[in-house]
Amino acid sequence: MDREKITLSGAQETLLATLYGRAVDSRSPDSILHDHAAREAVERVAYDFGKTGMTDTTAVGIALRAKQLDDWAMEFLAEHQKATVLHLACGLDTRAQRLDPPSSVRWLDVDYPEVIDLRRRLLPEPSGNYEMVGASVTDEAWLREVPDDRPTVVVAEGLTMYLRKEEGKRLIQRITERFPSGQLLFDVYGPLGIRLQKMVPAVRNAGATLHWGLDDPHEVETWHPGLTCLDAVRSVDMPGVEKMPASGRMSMRVMARLPGFRDVGRILRYRF
Repeated sequence: MDREKITLSGAQETLLATLYGRAVDSRSPDSILHDHAAREAVERVAYDFGKTGMTDTTAVGIALRAKQLDDWAMEFLAEHQKATVLHLACGLDTRAQRLDPPSSVRWLDVDYPEVIDLRRRLLPEPSGNYEMVGASVTDEAWLREVPDDRPTVVVAEGLTMYLRKEEGKRLIQRITERFPSGQLLFDVYGPLGIRLQKMVPAVRNAGATLHWGLDDPHEVETWHPGLTCLDAVRSVDMPGVEKMPASGRMSMRVMARLPGFRDVGRILRYRF
């Protein structure tokens, strides 16, 4: 079987680390996501995944983060059977396949054109009302083409830290101004996480740069009337942390007691 050669670099290259993390999790007898499509995609890629620095602990962390966002998205879709899902910076994530929404849900996977091209070659396309959009999430043109006739849930995993604050703020404002109601689901780094970015092998080895660290989740509430923070889960407190290896659990307990470190990452849910 010919393997896909990877030409991505920088922030785009880091999507391979999250793909690999889900693949590693899928091989565990105690798998969190059971993302077998991720494992199959990894096997079809010609890439040195050792560059990601992935460990069993970080793989569990990636899977737990994804599951938290999956669970929130599923809650939203259970309440709104006719909804729009905007999956921003989708990379090679199989969220649409994992959640398998009914055809009454409009689902858009959005990422750079070269990422979408790779996605088409590596992943099975979901059934239903599904579309892939090849564009930067910060471009305004693609968003104007999305009908504003439904409650909308936005999922953005591993995106915000690669944006500058003003880019993230304007993106959130454009979405909340366009759609009548919905939720925003995304993860963030804290300021310390941005300062320590070179300690993350996937970021360092890809030559990527992180920019935006969110200190106070309630700051986002001031960016649009009615925008309300429903949940702000610290990475050290994610449900399922007990599934990490002993060394990982110990590290999480230590970080949870240290100012700055306990806020190094969060998973956020907002209503608008």
